[in-house]
This record gives sequence, structure tokens and C-alpha cells, in this order.
Amino acid sequence: MKAILVLITGGGELDNGLTVAISFVLDQGDNETDTTAGAGTAPFDSHSVSISSDALGKVTLHGEGGSSAQAALDTTAAGDVWDTFDNAGLTTGVKVKTSSANGDTLVYALPTMMDDLAISASYSPQEATASSATAYAATYTGVEGLSVSYGKGEVTTAADGSNADATTMKASYAIGSFTLAYSDNDYATDVADNDQETTSYKVSYTVSDDISVSYGHEEIDEESEALDAEFENLSVSYTSGGMTLTANRSESTDGAHSSGTADDRDYWSLGLAFAF
Repeated sequence: MKAILVLITGGGELDNGLTVAISFVLDQGDNETDTTAGAGTAPFDSHSVSISSDALGKVTLHGEGGSSAQAALDTTAAGDVWDTFDNAGLTTGVKVKTSSANGDTLVYALPTMMDDLAISASYSPQEATASSATAYAATYTGVEGLSVSYGKGEVTTAADGSNADATTMKASYAIGSFTLAYSDNDYATDVADNDQETTSYKVSYTVSDDISVSYGHEEIDEESEALDAEFENLSVSYTSGGMTLTANRSESTDGAHSSGTADDRDYWSLGLAFAF
């Protein structure tokens, strides 16, 4: 049976100036809220409600599907190329480790206190299998063409008493037709041989108003593994009127921290989008 997914959103401004918004996903194939036999048939997926104003900032409560303040920044500079292979089942279990975001995660984006500086914080309450966790993040865009971000969050699990910190640092700079980006995601834990560091960079070049080219690279270093997993992506896009054609070639080397031939993969994709 095919899964059915429905996204419901809504919002409006109240008389007191507050803006309230909701987002709710009905997903027949979701199994996050179904722990009984036959999981995978629960209808409820990501859902959230937010309240915001210029003076208050924005408060968002995620019932499911939310990210901590740090995790919201942890997309690598290259765009999580590793996830392309993980979703295709080619490198199962290889992923960038990040900070905790349990059910009912509360995220607060502070109001503007300084031009070009965005600050957020999050709190995930204690659950049966996880202790409470906090995280914070900041992004500065006050220099033309430059964006710098820093985030840090806790990872706590009541089951084994482990504690960890996830830290994200990233920067991008656009100059002329070039855009350069770099990111570092560091995961440090008190569990032996479980630390991880993910470094990534991306170079983008705008050939003309219609054509752009980019190359990205990611390397995941697991403390417990002898080999680093490496991922690369080359992308070319062409725009003509309201049509955009995109071609991607992704490659994994030792994708599951193994030298087996099955861990060296190529992945090709073509995309076509229309704007009306």
C-alpha cells in the first residue's frame, strides 16, 4: 500500500500584534508515534506551533520533527552529500552525529539585538530514554558576502548515562563569481572510541546568469574506524526562462569506513524544475 502524506499549515496575526502559526504533517507511513505491532501505519508526523513578534522574537514548540538550535546549523558546507548514499541504502549507519532534539522540543529565536546577528536557543525535556538537553546557535552576516555560524548542543542519554557535546562551526564567503564555504562538525563524548569529526568544503562558480557549477567534499572521521568516509559532489545547473535543469554526480570513497568495493559508489541524478 502506498503511503499518503498531507501537509497542513496555517497562521495569522492577532489584535495584539502576535503572529501565530501551525504546521502539521499527516503521514500514513510514519512510525515515530506508533510503538505497537504493525508500526509504520501511524498517521501523525512532524507538527509544531509558533508565536512571534518583532519585540518577542519567535518561540516554536515542536511535537515531533524539530531540530535543536545546533542541529539546525549542522548541514555540511557541501550539503550533506553523505545523506544521498544513506537514503539509497548504500552506506547504512553513516551519518553526522548531532545534538539531541527529543519530542516537545522548544526553540527560541531571539529578537534582533544587533544588526545582522541571529541568535537561537533550544530545550528538549527529559524522556524515558533521554535526559533533558540544551543547545544554542548564532549566525553573523554583518560583512558583505560573509556568513559565519557557531552552534553547540548537549547529547544526553539516560539509558547508558553517556554525555556528549556537538559543536558546529561554518563560514561562507562570496566574492565576484565565486562562493567558498567550509564547515566543521565535532562530536565529543565520554564513551570510548565514539568521537566523530566531519569536515566539508564547497566551491561554487557562477559562469553566467544562466549557468553555475559547484564542487563539494565531505570527510567523516570516526574515532573507532581506521578509514575515513569521503563523499564528493559535482553539480551543474542551467536556467532558461522559468525552467532550471540540474545535473549531479556524487561519489563515495570508503563510504561505510570500509575498503570494500561496495563502499565506493557513484550516484547520478538529473532534475528539472519549472517556475510559473
